[in-house]
Amino acid sequence: MKNTVLPLSLLLIILFSFPAYAGVPLDAVQANVNKVLVVLRDPALKAPSAKEQKKNKLEAIYENMFDEEELAKRSLSRNWSKLNPTQQKEFVHLFRQILEKAYIDKILSYTNEKIVFYKENMISQNQAEIQSKVVTSSREIPIFYRVILKNGAWKVYDVVIENVSLVLNYRSQFNDILSKNTPDQLLEILRKKVKE
Repeated sequence: MKNTVLPLSLLLIILFSFPAYAGVPLDAVQANVNKVLVVLRDPALKAPSAKEQKKNKLEAIYENMFDEEELAKRSLSRNWSKLNPTQQKEFVHLFRQILEKAYIDKILSYTNEKIVFYKENMISQNQAEIQSKVVTSSREIPIFYRVILKNGAWKVYDVVIENVSLVLNYRSQFNDILSKNTPDQLLEILRKKVKE
């Protein structure tokens, strides 16, 4: 009996000393994408009158799936430190709204395309890239999710669609704005974009 207890105890200690409890990165991303698909495929949410309800459900999944602050920090890169904590908080909030405006209609126009997850690349102990593709009747669209492990959960901090990184795309825009404007002016530009 003693011979069995010791190896079992060691196995449990080893299992719980690694961040395995967070789940494999690919599984975490796939689970969240599947939740999105459940909402998009829900017949009760197909009517135009259900658009707001559908958006609310998708926002809840987004909050669980994405690390908003990490996404915002990486999109500003070295310029993040130019913003004070109050400006940083507002930037995170405005950036989320800009992303929603830019992508919500594309997401809502989903029409039962197949999504295949096929590879997980560990970049470091707490970062990974999950490779997937959307398969349509005429082509395959590669979508890679870059994730980071924080507080026991894998969260997305960048999405690369057809080799175009969301973070790098916005970083070049923000760098351009901040090369000619102050952080306050950047926030004002973003406030206007959100209101448009």
